[in-house]
Amino acid sequence: MSGLWPVPDVLGFLAGEWDVSRSVRDLASGEGGSFTGTTVFQRLDPAGLLHLESGTFTWQGVARPASRTLRFLPGPAPGTADVRFSDGRPFHALDLTTGHHLAEHPCAADLYRGEFSVLDPERWRTAWRVSGPAKTLLLTTAYTRRP
Repeated sequence: MSGLWPVPDVLGFLAGEWDVSRSVRDLASGEGGSFTGTTVFQRLDPAGLLHLESGTFTWQGVARPASRTLRFLPGPAPGTADVRFSDGRPFHALDLTTGHHLAEHPCAADLYRGEFSVLDPERWRTAWRVSGPAKTLLLTTAYTRRP
């Protein structure tokens, strides 16, 4: 893919604070929602990052506080990450050495397919498509480094 920015060290790249803007679309009903907030990637001892996301999720005109925590640990190859839920369960691998990565995560009967794209040193985005009997969603997120 052209126009992508390769990242030799994903943990080094992500460290710091990011503004987050996410659109959520229910592909079955056409309903839409949004999330706006911040994500902080703070250092974990001895290695890795703690991903702390917080903000406001709006669905059907109702705004609510929302947050999530993930762990980004060093991956099996230099510069990659092993992404885990806050309780340690595996989520997905992450390799941005080309500026682009595809990931999958089975969750009960649903399948999450993610696409990660680094646009430049200050911006990256994700698109997760969720399909299965419980939900059919498209979640698109833009991250911009905070000054």
